[in-house]
Order: sequence, then structure tokens, then C-alpha cells
Amino acid sequence: MHTNHPEPADNADRSDTADTVRENEIVIAPEQSPEAWLSFIGLINTPWLERSTCPRQGDHTGPICELVLDQQWVPALDGLAEYEFIEVLYWLHHSRRDLVTQSPRADGRTFGTFALRSPVRPNPIGTSIVKLERIDGNRLYVRGLDCLNGTPLLDIKPDRSLFTPKAAPKTPRPD
Repeated sequence: MHTNHPEPADNADRSDTADTVRENEIVIAPEQSPEAWLSFIGLINTPWLERSTCPRQGDHTGPICELVLDQQWVPALDGLAEYEFIEVLYWLHHSRRDLVTQSPRADGRTFGTFALRSPVRPNPIGTSIVKLERIDGNRLYVRGLDCLNGTPLLDIKPDRSLFTPKAAPKTPRPD
């Protein structure tokens, strides 16, 4: 269902007010769906408390940020220190989820949400390739994040461009 104005949302995360809809933006009333299930594996500590101070893209020379895993996931880190860069997936918990089109302030043009890296998405999953500085117990110290302090952590993977599969190649199935 389309609407001309957004429903008030306590999860809004834009530099302007939570209920602002810019010219040419389309807002929907997202349906609740039982199709997915996620479990947070920890939290992310960064120096950024407000979206207005958070970088648009992470920088591998930026400040050290900390991924704090729940203790049960520490064995899952075995072998990760071999990688200089890792991919971090996180839940952008303050982001609104109802914009189909967006008008980034920089130039006023309107784009479909899926053509942008904006945190405003139907499923606000953030991803960053970060430089792994070190691992200490359940804490990973990284550079290159672009999320708010206290962001829930979803997953960690080796950078796919550096990853060598651990399993044997799949054999092709006959047609």
C-alpha cells in the first residue's frame, strides 16, 4: 500500500527528521513477514553516536572499531585471523524501512532504494569490508566500519576476494 506520508517510526535513521519525505520519494507501509529469522551474534562499538557524524563509507585508515561477539561464538573465530580483510554484516537498527525511492541530498535526483547504499532499506542489513587489526578473545578490532555505536552484529566472513574455499570443488552434475 502506498501512502503520501510515512507512518511515525521510532526506527527512523536519517540526517533530517524521522518523518521527512523528500520530493519524489515513495513511501510504503511494509508488511510484517514471518519469512526470515535472524539472530544477533554480538554488538559493534564505534565512535559514532549519531548518523550525521557517521561516515558514508568506511575507511581502512579510519578509527579502530570493536566487534564484540557473544561468548558462545568465540570458537567460530578459529582461522579468521589468517585474513587481512573481512566482511562484516550488521543490522541497521535505527533505519526506516518504508522508502521505495530516495532522493539523496547531494544532487536532488531520485533513485530506487536498491540502486543506493543508503541504510534506509526494506531489510536494513549493512555490510562493510573491514581491515582486521587483531582478535582478542571475543573482541575483533577492525578499521573501515560505517555504522553507529551499539549496532547489532549479524555475521562475519572472510573477504570473498581473498577467500580460498576449504572444501573440495563440486563436481558438475550430468545434464
